[in-house]
Amino acid sequence: MIIKLAEGDLKTKFGEFHETLFYNGQKESIALTMGDVAGADDVLCRVHSSCLFGHAFNSIECDCREQMEISQQLIQQTGRGIIIWLDQEGKGNGHFALLKSVEHKRLGLPQADAYEAVGFKKDARDYTPAAEILKALGVRSICMLTDNPKKVDTLTQHGIQVNGTKAVALL
Repeated sequence: MIIKLAEGDLKTKFGEFHETLFYNGQKESIALTMGDVAGADDVLCRVHSSCLFGHAFNSIECDCREQMEISQQLIQQTGRGIIIWLDQEGKGNGHFALLKSVEHKRLGLPQADAYEAVGFKKDARDYTPAAEILKALGVRSICMLTDNPKKVDTLTQHGIQVNGTKAVALL
């Protein structure tokens, strides 16, 4: 179950988005929408997890910030889309896990393997809130801005029609 808590407009360097804050009883999630998405098909959609290193601290050791910017640019160019921000730092393991895994990543391990090396799940994220948000927004179908099959599978299992994906590669 997801409930809408508040909403308002947000001006960004990629145009004006409408922000809607949702709550599922445990965590808050945010939907940034541009254009009319209710009842729409093939809406560009980025499901994005929080990343303190990339978003708040401008780290060059991850590409989270760049993925967000590219997604916003693509949505701006299209004139319609959704970004769903989920509070799932460290692939859902939390910031502590991220800090503990840094040395393993710097030694060459992929991030998911670095989490596992320090005793956490490779990927503990849950995309169910994103599916609930898309339903609440009334979107008929989406084109996901991702190369993560787990996101597509979870949304599809929860009744979201995914009509394709587009990797968010660095420009």
